[in-house]
Amino acid sequence: MTDSTLRPIADITDPQWEAIAAIPIVDEGMPLHALSLAAPALRVHPIYHALGVSGAVPECWAREAVYRRLLMVARSLPEGVGLVVLDAWRPYAVQRHFYDTLLSMVEARYADLDESDRRALTRAFVSPPSDRPECPSPHLTGGAVDVALCDDDGMLLEMGSAFDEARPASHTVHFEHHAHDAATRTYRDRRRVLYHAMRDAGFANLPSEWWHYSYGDQMWAWYRGVSRAVFGPSGPDTLEKRWQRSLGLGD
Repeated sequence: MTDSTLRPIADITDPQWEAIAAIPIVDEGMPLHALSLAAPALRVHPIYHALGVSGAVPECWAREAVYRRLLMVARSLPEGVGLVVLDAWRPYAVQRHFYDTLLSMVEARYADLDESDRRALTRAFVSPPSDRPECPSPHLTGGAVDVALCDDDGMLLEMGSAFDEARPASHTVHFEHHAHDAATRTYRDRRRVLYHAMRDAGFANLPSEWWHYSYGDQMWAWYRGVSRAVFGPSGPDTLEKRWQRSLGLGD
């Protein structure tokens, strides 16, 4: 197998959000699964819950197709390198909080920009909150995941920018163009390892975030040239839903 560090990441086209939102969704109905059950092959660290974000869940939930593909990725990585899932399915209220918070910061920092430009800058790092069946936020589908690499001891590997940093160095290909010393070449190579492992497993990457990948949602369909998305809005099963089903009161 070719060493993935020798495979450059080609420049990734910026997403065309209007075209992405127009892609039809035919939900396959897969339930969400707890990724922590994939241990020890896969490491899970629900970072927003750990950081105390209000409403963040203490588990990373994903559709079965995503679950199994993440295991493929974890098992394909070089010896001594592991895969960590930091976030997957995300409640609507958390998505709303993230978007509104970052947008307010962008508005304060770039008051001279047009509103459309400020929203575009915000959207590069946080999708607008939506639970609409025809165009949900990616993390609301159970198809989007935020991932990182770690060593054998579970220590996160430095990737050149921290997870969720809203700056140019967070763009996936940044170090393809700015690898000028040993440290930046290391960041470039680690991103190559992650990118190619995720792409080979069928995922699509959001180019402004080296950590964000998806399978089955509208962004994935657009990047992979698929005619329809297979995941719409979703959520973990609950005891109340199980009682409703058992009593014939709803889906």
